[in-house]
Amino acid sequence: MKTLTPTLIVYSGTVTPRYPFLISIPHGGTDIPQELAGRLALSRHEIRYYSDPVTRALYSFGSSVQAFIETPVSRMAVDLNRPPLPIPPRDPDGIIKVRTIDGKTVYREGLFPDMNLIHRLMMAWYFPYHQHIDELIDHRGVKIAFDCHSMLPVGSGEQKDAGRRRPLICLGNNGDRKGRARKSSIATCPESWINALADEFRSEFSLGSEVAINNPFSGGFISNAHYWRKGVPWLQIEINRSLYEPERARSAARSSDCDGSVTALRERIWRVLATFWDQHDGGT
Repeated sequence: MKTLTPTLIVYSGTVTPRYPFLISIPHGGTDIPQELAGRLALSRHEIRYYSDPVTRALYSFGSSVQAFIETPVSRMAVDLNRPPLPIPPRDPDGIIKVRTIDGKTVYREGLFPDMNLIHRLMMAWYFPYHQHIDELIDHRGVKIAFDCHSMLPVGSGEQKDAGRRRPLICLGNNGDRKGRARKSSIATCPESWINALADEFRSEFSLGSEVAINNPFSGGFISNAHYWRKGVPWLQIEINRSLYEPERARSAARSSDCDGSVTALRERIWRVLATFWDQHDGGT
């Protein structure tokens, strides 16, 4: 296992046109920090499958946006899109995983990280990611942020939508299925914004209900926490893996198997985001 230096890939746009977007890709990494060498019960194949490796290519808009951040570390080592509490391992799908989304044990027996190691991992990976997001919002003229993900075509065993077919595209703003704020909660962007973006996806991909809002995902910790902290609107984007992974390779999630379709899909996603902003100026 290679030594993994605790660094993030943070890009601030220097090429015009630069859109006032922040692109966050928290689950694209597949590397495991050296401190966890020999501890995981998962194979390299499984680590890739439970990560979002293709998202680093799918959303690689760094040269066209004001701010961009991603990480090489796998979510199976440190999940950056989870709240810092409850303290691991109380949450099986928290920052430090106990089980995968379909119930597989992540760590070998007796090798789950102790609190000292959890603290080191969070100081090296978790807190810097969130600090950099705040700094990018503060200094780069960001007007909207996108937290970018992929999703499996069908809900897995320990998820709320287990066994159910998922839409091709899901947009989340912590609201209801029409993008409205839920009772006793707050949406991370206006209803008009998320609906305008959904309409652009439907137009670009010739889809209807296959573009869903807040179903099955309404947004994770990154979107919610940084909207609360900074007030800049956030949208979570989930792209169904079936749009770029052939059926025979879906479980492997190897970017080398689908580079051509990922390139074409990336161009279409970017066209959607750019058109959304150009035509709607954030839905205003």
